Amino acid sequence: MIDQGIALNGVILVSAILNFQTGYQQYGNDISFQLFFPTYTATAYYHGQLPWATSLDDALKQSEAFVMGEYARALQKGDDLLGDERQVVVNEFARLTGLSAEYVDRADLRVTQGAFCKELLRKKRRTVGRLDSRIKGIDDFRRGEGETMANDPSMSMLMPPYTATFHDYVRTQLKYESDLKYEIFGGIGAWDWGNKGRQGYPDTSEALRNAMHKNPYMKVFVASGYYDLATPYFATEYTYRHMGLDPEVRGNVSFGYYEAGHMMYVHTGYLTKLFNDVKGFVEQTQAG
Repeated sequence: MIDQGIALNGVILVSAILNFQTGYQQYGNDISFQLFFPTYTATAYYHGQLPWATSLDDALKQSEAFVMGEYARALQKGDDLLGDERQVVVNEFARLTGLSAEYVDRADLRVTQGAFCKELLRKKRRTVGRLDSRIKGIDDFRRGEGETMANDPSMSMLMPPYTATFHDYVRTQLKYESDLKYEIFGGIGAWDWGNKGRQGYPDTSEALRNAMHKNPYMKVFVASGYYDLATPYFATEYTYRHMGLDPEVRGNVSFGYYEAGHMMYVHTGYLTKLFNDVKGFVEQTQAG
């Protein structure tokens, strides 16, 4: 917008993903497995699967240290990670996620989000949510079979009231009426690059970097939920650490964290916190 003569005071990003490499878990993209890991820890803590953890903060500090150190080095070694050295990493992975060491080893230290949601509470025939991993639901596969969740229980719980609220808002507040179908996720899907000429991962962080350099007065506020397995908070932090921002504008980015999922605003307490955080951010940008 700066190129069109419009200079923004600030940008607010809620549960955002800019660099899609951080969110695509597949072999050959080990960084994505690292960036989901702290949210696995948070989820396991919430569901009582980490008896050693004294608090969420304690669990996340240990998890992030593991990701940045031992786990990163292990993934770098690939097939050269063998014997006792491998077992030490497997055991720590299991301790920090509530999964069994046997399962972690079979997954080759790379547990996808869908597999984690399925496995964490498998013995209880329950799966945890992707949008909000605090929410658990009945495992719809017969006898709990399969390696990924049959559905997202958080999606099933959140989408109906979310859709009804939106319909009420546009009709009663905005006075807009239409018979068109309201698409919650319509038309969204992974781009098919084909088998040749792959172009890599979509990444809009470069556009944000350019905008911040052209307008060094613009500030950015990023809101993330600790229990969001769609856009994990640690992946968001990674993106901002790797944007190549000039030191003059690095301080223009601030973060808000919530003990909630992707849609932190569905909980009254965190809606209030988000409101206050955004209000403070807007006031700051206006004052600056």
